[in-house]
Amino acid sequence: MPSELGTLARELSRPYYEDAFPAHDIFHAKRVHAISQQLADKHPRDVDRSVLAAAAWFHDIGRPLERVGEIDDHDKWAAKEATSLLEAEDVRTDQITAIEHCLRAHSIRANSPDPETIEAKLLFDADKLDATGAVGLIRLACIVGERSGRTGEQFAVIDDVSTLSIDRPDLPDINVLRKWARERLDALYTEEGRRLGESRWDFMESFLEQFSLETTTTANP
Repeated sequence: MPSELGTLARELSRPYYEDAFPAHDIFHAKRVHAISQQLADKHPRDVDRSVLAAAAWFHDIGRPLERVGEIDDHDKWAAKEATSLLEAEDVRTDQITAIEHCLRAHSIRANSPDPETIEAKLLFDADKLDATGAVGLIRLACIVGERSGRTGEQFAVIDDVSTLSIDRPDLPDINVLRKWARERLDALYTEEGRRLGESRWDFMESFLEQFSLETTTTANP
């Protein structure tokens, strides 16, 4: 077994992301890994960085299957799958248990358990921070596209729906991105996560103000 658990997890997780869409691909996992370690640098208590690193690489391995309807909950599925993979590599039981909790608790969904360990809270925050800022705006827009493709209908309008009469006035507009980002920032657990989150939020607000200006200018062609 490699001495670095994070390196092992990265290699074990890689095949699971081959069919992933951009919002939840291995590059997302890479960014979550980097952000989580950045948060750990500022945390006042000791962090098991090996557990945190492994959880970051594994956290979205079930997304491709969830997207096509083969599984219902990528959190629970990833926890079970990662456990099997790590047991086969003779990883310590306490580390596997810690990673499993991180994976089960990383989602913002109402039915997800609350993160109880430092590592689980750092993973949660890192994952949510990747849905904010410049990268977050691109990711959230990708998710709008994914949802449109999955339902077979347009999920949202990347514009201001009030500028035209449309058949579906209830269709979400650009503000759905602001709502999703704000919900994630308000759910953060760590002080450093909230500090970094507000910096990213400032950028998003600036971007959305410019977006509003551009769409208002072209509202009446």
